[in-house]
Amino acid sequence: MEAGSIVKDAQPGSRGQPMTAPQPASGPKPPRDQRLDAFRGLGMLIIFIAHAPGNPWNNWIPARFGFSSATELFVFCSGLASAMAFGSTFAKRGWLLGTARTLYRAWQVYWAHLGLFIALAALAIVVRDLSGSMAYYDEHIAPIAADPATALLGLVTLHWLPGYLDILPMYLVILGLIPVMMLARQQHPALPFVLAGALYLAVWLFGLTLIGNPWTGFGWFFNPFAWQLIFFAGFAIGMGWIAVPALCQRGLLIASASFVILSLPLSFWGVLNHVPALASFRDLVLFGQEKTDLHVLRIVHFAATAYLVLSAVAHWRIRLDGVIGRHVIKVGQQSLASFLLSLVVARIAGVGFEMSGGDALAAAVINLAGLALVVAGAHLVGWFKSAPWSGPRRTGSLPANLPPNLTHQ
Repeated sequence: MEAGSIVKDAQPGSRGQPMTAPQPASGPKPPRDQRLDAFRGLGMLIIFIAHAPGNPWNNWIPARFGFSSATELFVFCSGLASAMAFGSTFAKRGWLLGTARTLYRAWQVYWAHLGLFIALAALAIVVRDLSGSMAYYDEHIAPIAADPATALLGLVTLHWLPGYLDILPMYLVILGLIPVMMLARQQHPALPFVLAGALYLAVWLFGLTLIGNPWTGFGWFFNPFAWQLIFFAGFAIGMGWIAVPALCQRGLLIASASFVILSLPLSFWGVLNHVPALASFRDLVLFGQEKTDLHVLRIVHFAATAYLVLSAVAHWRIRLDGVIGRHVIKVGQQSLASFLLSLVVARIAGVGFEMSGGDALAAAVINLAGLALVVAGAHLVGWFKSAPWSGPRRTGSLPANLPPNLTHQ
């Protein structure tokens, strides 16, 4: 089972067609479908805008116009990408090696999470010393200074998740569930769906969660037992366990568009701020911790939006890697590095927004510079991963007096 054939697509008039068509025995290689990378990259760029404190552009991200946000896009695409990354290992090498491959990725993400905290903590100290602002310091450093034993133990055990550090831990828990779902699939094709649904229901019926603050007892901001549902929806599609509806169907287009349009006045601040009755109705409809526990209407909104967008790009998806698109795709290809960099750059941008006092031109410059840094970082990581130093040696590139034993390394 090749990675390119794991992820399933739905073209007009078809069901469950491969996202990347199988290669013929001979002839040119078909162009790569870049939609997954493009959407992941778009999600990373939106995450930068959404996580920069005081960013006026945050008022205009897609989350302000509907129930779902870039987080659903990030988690769903992660499920698809995980099917591509780990699914073939489970299929070709068995459950034990597939589990080892998944846990190795979780190990990488865990250290990335700790490294991100160290970077943000160091930034908090720099910001305090240079500007006198205590916002970041109080969030990341003050708990350690006040109760170092509890804070440090909570940090390494994921029992303490400071602000903006809650997405990767959620991803870690979900990664740990992949071997469970693969084992369940071996027992019965429907069992992974039963487990995913049972975990989601346990969140809403019994309050299943994990502690994210040892001092207050608050749960994780992104409850992994709820968010796994949308992750494994993407994973199941990627593995070919479920078929997706054909794109551009008139009935589904009308239903999806109607739901998205109806959700707009219940989400856009420009309406809610002037119509208190709608704000109250939203609270009634989206009850509970609707983002933390992934309210079902957020799932429906994401599915409807995804269907509309995929239908819109169905006929020109091969041209996604245009002048701007290729940079967005590169960000999606290096999603972990882009995510880490986007959060650090977002905090730096937050200082700029505070100093600029809300100036629109300054906000545009800061946002564009931040987005450019994330894109540049993705290209740099991609260059390092290509290992350019391991290619053919250029003639005359070595000094004449280089020791013979080094010329073969």
